[in-house]
Parts: sequence; structure tokens; C-alpha cells
Amino acid sequence: MGAGIGQGFHDYIDFNVEAEKLGFYSTFLVEHHFTGWGQVSSTLNLLTWLAARTTTLRVGTATMVLPWHNPVLLAEQAATLELLSGGRLDLGVGKGYRHAEFTGFNIPIEEAEARFEECLDIMLKSWGASERFSHHGKFWNFNDVVVEPNVAQRPAMWMGAGSEPSIRKVAARGFNLLLDQFADANLTGQRIEFFKQAISEQGRAYNRNEVAVARDLFIAKDEQDKQAAIERLNQSRQRTIEHARAPDKAGGSHILSYSKGGLPPTDSALVGTVEEIREKIHALKEAGAGYLICSILGGSRDTLHRFASEILPEFQTEPEEEGVSA
Repeated sequence: MGAGIGQGFHDYIDFNVEAEKLGFYSTFLVEHHFTGWGQVSSTLNLLTWLAARTTTLRVGTATMVLPWHNPVLLAEQAATLELLSGGRLDLGVGKGYRHAEFTGFNIPIEEAEARFEECLDIMLKSWGASERFSHHGKFWNFNDVVVEPNVAQRPAMWMGAGSEPSIRKVAARGFNLLLDQFADANLTGQRIEFFKQAISEQGRAYNRNEVAVARDLFIAKDEQDKQAAIERLNQSRQRTIEHARAPDKAGGSHILSYSKGGLPPTDSALVGTVEEIREKIHALKEAGAGYLICSILGGSRDTLHRFASEILPEFQTEPEEEGVSA
């Protein structure tokens, strides 16, 4: 590993240790492979190191892509982090959407849903099993296994969704909901209503911390600084689209569903002045969101500190109901 790559991991750790001191509630990491631009691939390893450096900051994944993973090994790794962190793991799971990753792992993207469901079912069974079990499925076979360590309760589970049927699946599993960074406040509000309806039908009460909304974040000094940040954001999104899209297909899930042949709109991103960002967060709060995951562009410490001092206190009047992730 070169010094530059290793330094990026250490910078991430130091950034989040600082975020904890500033009052941030949690941090979430992605999982991606084969990009060549240094995205995090060994997500749980990095979060384990971070959990050892912090005491209150929750550590989460958004998301672990289940089709890539042996479900028993992943269940063991997640249980180990849940145990060592003192119950601070938020395990977000997804089925993946990037063509280059499916190609790299030599897994047909058409199998993503089925692989996801089987992997998740095995993981949930393994955490709840009081005795050894065997499994013989389409993709995985296990004989007389037991997952260790045996944790008192499974990690807090999160799952990304956008359509009403997929949101209802999240609610039916009893998971928390992850909403993407591209939908505007109105569409986000509609999705939250779908989730509220689904859990109400199950006789459960809605908790604002059960739905997290992702947003890119950058506090700009002036209009020129704002436009430069938006340009950097668009360049990053274009690179992601090129890595994610299949050569013979125009659409897809996640970012691809918003691009429509171009780039997703940046209107929903929290990029601008403090007042502009406050206004957008208020709109999300009115839509029912209480948990905000902020991806700080460029790892800007100025944005981290200014958000903590100038914006965060206004939205932490009810700390038991609201959280902000760096």
C-alpha cells in the first residue's frame, strides 16, 4: 500500500474522531470495489478501527453489498464489530447496482435480488440461532454451523429503498430505511409517508430515527466557491455513472435512475451558504426526516466545523429524536 492511500484511511479516522467531539451522532461508510480511485472496499475493517478510536459515535454501512459476500463470514464479522463497539453498529445492506462490480466478481447482475435475499436470510437466521444449523440454497450451502461471537442482539439493520413496494419490504423486515441523496424534499416526504403507512399497518409507532436521508454537504464562502463545489460534485457523479452503467443499457437503479442520460440534479445537495443549507434541512424536517447523513465534499474540515457550530445546534433540540451523521 502506498503512503498516499494509507494516509487517506488515517485521515478518515481522524476526521471522524473530530466529528464525535463536535457532537455528530454517527458515521456511515460505503462499500465499493474495482474503481481505481480509492473508494472503501473493506468497510467493516475500517469501521472496527474507528470504533476503537471513539466511544459514542455510531458506525454504519451504507451499504454492504450482500451479493459479494459469504453470508456466514459476513455475519461473524458484523457480530464481532457489534460486540467490540458496545452495540454501536448500524448495518446497512443493499443488492448493488454498479455494472463494473458485478463484472469484476463474475456475478450476473440478474442474480442480484436472489443473492441478496438468500444472503440476508442466512445472516438473520445465524444471529438468532440457539443451535447449530445447516442451509442448502441456490447460492450457498452450509453444514452444521454456528456463528460466533454470539451477540445478545443483532446489529441495527438498515436497507436502502425508493419505490413504494421496496419501502414496504424494508418495513416488513422491521429494518430502518435509507433514502438516497438525489430525491428532493417532496419526493423524500412521499417515501417517508409510504414507510409510515407500512409500519402503522403492522401496529408499530414511527420513530424519526428509523429513516435516514443522505445528502452531499459543502458550506461555501461565496457564489464562486459554491459553483466550484457543484462542479466537483458533478465530476464525481459522472465518474460513478461511467463505472456503474452497463455498456448496452441506459438506465438502472440508484444514481442511474436519476441521470436520464445526463447527471442527476444538484438541487437537493446541501451545497451553498449556511442559510441556504438551513432552508433545505428545514424542508427535509417538514417532510418527516429526522436523521441526516452528510457526505462532506472533499472532507472539508471547515465545513465540518461550521456545520457543527452554525447549523447542528438548531436541529438538535430533540436529541433523542434526531441525529446527524458526518
